[in-house]
Amino acid sequence: MITVDHLAKSYRGVTAVNDVSFTARPGRVTGFLGPNGAGKSTTMRIVVGLSPATSGHVEVLGARYADLPNPGLATLADSTSGRQKF
Repeated sequence: MITVDHLAKSYRGVTAVNDVSFTARPGRVTGFLGPNGAGKSTTMRIVVGLSPATSGHVEVLGARYADLPNPGLATLADSTSGRQKF
């Protein structure tokens, strides 16, 4: 289970994500929809550890995501563009 709790992100005083909370449960499909500029990509970058949150936190199976080891990071860093891996 992935739990996002009161996530927020600001860039130089501009709010990109404001108080986002949701739970993605195992065996379920979780959609993430919104208009351009709504903060979807920023939220997902925070969820996968590519960008730090201004406030709030992400947990995976009850552990803070920031505390989990990230063996995939070295693989991602080896490509010229992270998008090629996805």
